[in-house]
Amino acid sequence: MKAVICPAYGPPEVLQITEVENPVPKDNEVLIRIYATTVTAADFRMRSFTIPTSVRLPVRFALGFRKPKKPILGIELAGEIESVGKAVTRFKNGDQVFAATLKEFGAYAEFKCLPEDGAIAIKPANITYEEAAALPIGARTALHYLRKANIREGQKVLIYGASGSVGTYAVQLAKHFGAEVTGVCSRGNLDLIKSLGADKGLDYNAEGFNRELELYDIIFLAVDKWPFSTCRKYLKADGIYINITEPLPGPRIIWASITSHKKIIMGEGAPETAEALIYLKALVEAGNLKPVIDRSYSLDQIVEAHRYVDKGRKKGNVAITINHE
Repeated sequence: MKAVICPAYGPPEVLQITEVENPVPKDNEVLIRIYATTVTAADFRMRSFTIPTSVRLPVRFALGFRKPKKPILGIELAGEIESVGKAVTRFKNGDQVFAATLKEFGAYAEFKCLPEDGAIAIKPANITYEEAAALPIGARTALHYLRKANIREGQKVLIYGASGSVGTYAVQLAKHFGAEVTGVCSRGNLDLIKSLGADKGLDYNAEGFNRELELYDIIFLAVDKWPFSTCRKYLKADGIYINITEPLPGPRIIWASITSHKKIIMGEGAPETAEALIYLKALVEAGNLKPVIDRSYSLDQIVEAHRYVDKGRKKGNVAITINHE
């Protein structure tokens, strides 16, 4: 099968398209013919080894010191079940599915084996494979953190980085849960986040940006570009600070969690189960959630797609189409 491998950490140009052996499913696994995958910020970080200093050494042990231990990257996919192991009961040949592959990677290929009890579910019927492939990481991450914060109807929520993959889902999910949502992004993306349901959109580059801010029940950082020292000024006394990109709290955050009633949520991964995907599928089919696709590329254009994501300006998601009409 055709696959994209990453033989060394580095810029997009390290990625190579090659032929590898087709995987064979174990008794408890399904073999998926992949029709679409994505390029996420996580793919950029893994390819380039752009890892926070605080966890760089343990991550090298986990991922590989000089090159990835698992050279086929890609952490989310959508496709069709090609075959199933003899112990599989949840799926059958021909099922259209979407899945997260964050533990094993491997979505940059034509086929992938996954355990039937992993983060895999039947694809929403009303969206494309490219849109479905963009759900398992960004939407699941946003859902996990908002649930962790126990988001409630009527709360005021600020989402910083509202136009990215996690941010566009966080805006829609916060509105679904009944919150009043303020989205922060660049001026060019304000119309996008308002179309997704944001009650208010703020341009972080605008003069007087801080004067537009209020006190919030939840501040959700989808990108780590707003200092905690500033965030805490706009958190209510018992407010919740969410940072999805930093794995460990710094001294100021630790001190705030000790000396105040503010709650800190960061450095967590969503459980690798199907529960969240099934929940998200229902929201998509009900018209309450939609993936935002910025650009689509073919698998042969994977280097170009990574170059675009490396710029840090993508709106929503970047999809990769693999062999389907």
